[in-house]
Amino acid sequence: MTAQIPREIPDLPAVPGTPVLMPSYVPATAVVPPVPRPLTALYRVLVALMALAGVALELLLGSPARVLSYFSVQSNAFLALVMLISAHRAWAARRPLPSAVTGAALLYVLTTGLTYHLLLGHTTPPFSMTGASTPPLAWHGQWTALQLLHTATPVAALLDWLVLTPRGRRHLRQTAGWLIYPLAYLAFYLGRAELLLPGTAGRYLYPFLDVDHRGYRGTLANALLVGLCVYALAVLLVVLDHTRPNPTRRRGKTGFRLRPPVG
Repeated sequence: MTAQIPREIPDLPAVPGTPVLMPSYVPATAVVPPVPRPLTALYRVLVALMALAGVALELLLGSPARVLSYFSVQSNAFLALVMLISAHRAWAARRPLPSAVTGAALLYVLTTGLTYHLLLGHTTPPFSMTGASTPPLAWHGQWTALQLLHTATPVAALLDWLVLTPRGRRHLRQTAGWLIYPLAYLAFYLGRAELLLPGTAGRYLYPFLDVDHRGYRGTLANALLVGLCVYALAVLLVVLDHTRPNPTRRRGKTGFRLRPPVG
């Protein structure tokens, strides 16, 4: 025989605290399917071609072993690779590359442009990646290569970020990782110089990192200063990425149907 259920059940005490709702991640492609972006793809292909043209011109005008040792050449080659992959993904309506990769490419090529225009563009003797001792003539091969690598591609990459890339994709935790390559390049730069005989032309590629004239203390001090500036630039890019307008936002229509994720 079972006990009867009481007609009146006393109120249960309230659960202390506010219930916490677990976050649920829904990819954007589940709501809005990705669409091809042919104009974005075309622009990024053109940026990649500019970068490759500058690298190719320098290789034709100078020693490949020396030219390929420049940070500006390496950063432009990396930018060309990133732009080509990004162009393919924009054309095929696939997810973009991780922001850590695209942010690194942008940071390195902006570092290239700023370093040239602030530290190298007006040096005596003139800065040359081929060992020339006279200033390059306007619109000639060396001048064109320098402008492509240090002006055209940094500006084009900056425009791609400002106009064609969604905002808020970069994060402060990525900035430390972006410094790994500049530190590795400094080690490569100094190690390369040690393998060359003293007095070899182009032993030290950058005048502010010339151990023969500044010594290791002055060279490392300049490298530290440049590194701090690069890190400050990285942080600035992240801050601007979260405060600038979103260039890719589109007004949504009322009433939409969930779709399965794509890619």
